Amino acid sequence: MNARDADRAPAPACHDGVCITCSDIAVEVTVVELLDLGFAVVDTGQGREEVSVALVQAGVGDRILVHAGEAIARLEIPE
Repeated sequence: MNARDADRAPAPACHDGVCITCSDIAVEVTVVELLDLGFAVVDTGQGREEVSVALVQAGVGDRILVHAGEAIARLEIPE
């Protein structure tokens, strides 16, 4: 654990050996914190996980689709 992780609650345990953002489907999550090197902490609705956002432009509060720990799209919120 490094200083950045000291304030963060631990990630939820994987279920059946699979993390929610590493499953065979893309899941909609909310970005809660941007980290260095193209990573972000996201709220999955079941807890928080760290994922890569290197392929999308995402900011705090954005809804993104994540597959296998990688953000693949930023979702537009209708006005």
